[in-house]
Order: sequence, then C-alpha cells, then structure tokens
Amino acid sequence: MNRSIGRPVHILCPGSIDQATGGYAFLRRIVEGLRSRGEQVTVHELPGPHPFADEEARLEADAVTARIPDGSVVLVDGLAIPAAAHALWVDRHRLRVTALAHHPLHLETGLDAERAGVLRQLESAVLANARRVIVPSRATARDVAEMGVAEDRIAVVNPGTDRAEPAGAFDPADPKLLSLATITPRKGHLTLVHALDACRDLPWHAVLAGSGTRDPAHAAAVRAAIADAGLQDRISLPGEVREPELSALWRGAALFLLPSHHEGYGMAAAEALVRGVPVVAGHAGALPEVVPAGAGALVPPGDVDALAAALRRLLSSPDRLRAAAEAAREAGDALPGWADSIDRLRSELARAVPLDRRIERIA
Repeated sequence: MNRSIGRPVHILCPGSIDQATGGYAFLRRIVEGLRSRGEQVTVHELPGPHPFADEEARLEADAVTARIPDGSVVLVDGLAIPAAAHALWVDRHRLRVTALAHHPLHLETGLDAERAGVLRQLESAVLANARRVIVPSRATARDVAEMGVAEDRIAVVNPGTDRAEPAGAFDPADPKLLSLATITPRKGHLTLVHALDACRDLPWHAVLAGSGTRDPAHAAAVRAAIADAGLQDRISLPGEVREPELSALWRGAALFLLPSHHEGYGMAAAEALVRGVPVVAGHAGALPEVVPAGAGALVPPGDVDALAAALRRLLSSPDRLRAAAEAAREAGDALPGWADSIDRLRSELARAVPLDRRIERIA
C-alpha cells in the first residue's frame, strides 16, 4: 500500500549527496521520489570522513540532529551511522528514526579486527533503536538480522532501475570490458587485473572506471599491478565518470565486471543487465540475487583462476557471449522500476509514525 508519511522527512547523508556511487544514487532517487509524491524532505549533508568519523564530524552530527523538530521522521544512511550514532542515541525517543543499511559497514574488505569491531558496535546500537531498517536485498536482511535486529523491523526494498538503451552489438575482434566501481579492496580490482593478465592472449580492452580517492593506497596498488603486468595499453583507469561519458562507455560493452568480495545489492550490475550486457561478478552478498548465472558468470571472490576461466569462457566464444547478453536482457526486464521502489520505501517510512500517534492520544 502506498502510504503518505504525514510528517517531515530528514535525511542524514554522509557528505555530499552528489557522489557517484550506487548508494548515493539510491539516496538521490529517494529524495526526488519522495518530493514528487508531496513529501517534505530535508537533506543534511554531514561533513567529515565516513565511515571513520572524526570528532568534528560527530559534533556536527550532534548539532544537526538536535535542530530537527520533535516527531520528525529521520532516514539515516548506513554510511553516516558512525558519525551520527551518539546523536541518534540521545534523540531516539524524540525522533522517528529509520536506517537505510546498504550493507553492514563492518563487513568491508580489508578492515582490521579493531576497526571492524568498532563499526559493528556502532551499527548494532543504532539499528537496535531504529523503528525500521530498510535494506536493498535479502542477503543484507540476513546480515542485519545477525546483528540482533528483529526480522519484523527489517524491510527489503530493492533499488529501482531505469529502462535504458541497449548497449548494442560488440566487436568480437576487440571486445570492450567495463567496470564501474570505487577502487577499494572490496571491489576486487587486484583480482581482476591478475585475471585479465591471465587472458592476455585474447583480444579485449578494459575500462575500470571509479574514484581512486577513497583509498589512495589501494588505487596505487592497482595501478602498480597494471604496470607490472605491462597492461597499460589495454586497461585504463579514467577515475570517476559521469554523463555523457558514462553512456559512451556503455555503448558496445561486451562484458561488465564486478568481482566484489561483498555487495549489499549491486546497482551497477543491475544497470548492465538492463542494457543487455552480461555480468561477470563475485558470488558474494546480494549479487547472486541480481545476476542469474546464465547472464554471465558468478565466481568465488578473490579467486584469480576462477575469474580468468569465466572471462576466457565468454571471450573465446562470441556465440556464448551473445547468449549471455540475451539472458542479461531478460533478467534486466524483470528488475523493479524506481516508482515501485520509492512507493515501498515511502510506506516503510510511514510505518515509523502510527505507534507514536496512539501514544500521543493516550498522553
């Protein structure tokens, strides 16, 4: 049921909402969709590093949250939880908090035990007091439930997809491979570079687009791996790419690559399927929910040999690649649109309000 929220919505966003990742794209569509449905929405862009917030970021989150009027509905993005945890604890009875957990932060690849433990503690505390926890997939719902959140407070709302022009025919003599992912350990770029090196006898050119500023040391390691393999002419790292360059990259793409160690959903993979581009991805997190096996391949995260074998199987057979493209188009047609996703999320935010109304009448 499409229910009006009935109260102002305040979104706690980790930094600028205009950042080019799937999580921020989801937030932008939420804001746009709620406002188009007549809801009053205010976005608070919290400063500071996320998720490893410093003292300044925590103090600013305290100040921002304190200014939100009593009884307002608050949607906190999961990446902002470490900065806002104290503020949300203080105001847990005054505000109607819902969390948007893209994936548990403590599961990020490459964290040491201390950092992972701190993040899990902060996440668990906020999610335990949130009236609703919205997640993008069944896999993330299971992860959140394992943190002690009651299943009846968890709602799966898949991100939507826009219908898009098909990528079009690829060139079998020089197939274009595309990856759209921030260059961080979780996305599996090093595994991908080594797998591409193992397929250097086949024709291909790869574009690994994504910000290299979030983990500069890891981005430098990826560049070094490309140089060590002598693949500078075959693998490019253009950084963060936006329209119209992004549409140009999709045109004629033969394969989309996302060998992640974990994904809470995989919006970029969904975008590939909508365009009829086969996906080779990690068998991790929610990716098996999004990518059918026939629409490309799912391989164990971090397994260079398995990834190289999957790439070789597709790149060595244009007919096999075309069959995977057809399966990708069929899978993309079955994905939810944004209107349905926003309606479901709106209803979940509305569920944070009725209990309060009953309490207010009793009081």
